[in-house]
Amino acid sequence: MSDHLSDGRTAVRVWDLPTRLFHWTLAVTVVASIVTAKIGGNAMTWHFRLGYVALALLAFRLLWGLVGGRWSRFASFVYAPSTLWRYLRGEARPGDHFEVGHNPLGAGSVFAMLAILLAQVATGLVADDEIANVGPLNRFVSGATAKLATSWHHHWGQWILLALVALHVAAIVWYRVRKRTNLVGAMVGGDKTLPVGTPASRDDLGARLLALVLAAACAAGVVGMARWAG
Repeated sequence: MSDHLSDGRTAVRVWDLPTRLFHWTLAVTVVASIVTAKIGGNAMTWHFRLGYVALALLAFRLLWGLVGGRWSRFASFVYAPSTLWRYLRGEARPGDHFEVGHNPLGAGSVFAMLAILLAQVATGLVADDEIANVGPLNRFVSGATAKLATSWHHHWGQWILLALVALHVAAIVWYRVRKRTNLVGAMVGGDKTLPVGTPASRDDLGARLLALVLAAACAAGVVGMARWAG
């Protein structure tokens, strides 16, 4: 992480290991959830299980957004409208660090993805397709609420999620082709080549152990909820 390059740039740890594991595990979970939903039938058992995994992952990310590595914290990519406008006009100021973690557009995409995934999980927990699949928390809501949640989960929520995934992939390809920036490589290895002096994210053993404790707590919470509802 500290090998200096000849042009005054160096490898900087941007994405800590917990963030990278979250990202790729969530990606696999989302794809598998979509596939199992399309298959239906017996695959719905796995769809529900994947929903629980997604809930645990999202709970972890919300916590890690408060205490994780510098560039994984929400505080590092919550931008004011004026900052977004400056970014769109190409008027970055010293210290903006738009090229390090999530730039203002990328930040909007991240928050939108987290919000829609939380909505999908929440509505799935109370949905009822009136055929064979009922969410574990369905009995705690009214019939009208369950109907509304089911409609969102099967229609608007699904299509918005697919659109956000497509937009995410398109952005990765655009950065790779037009800006010669390998976003996938950074999310695999954790490092970006950046100007010397760019602050790095903490990614030591202590941080990873903290992430493990938080992840275990989130998983235990979801398992407990499933058993309680079950």
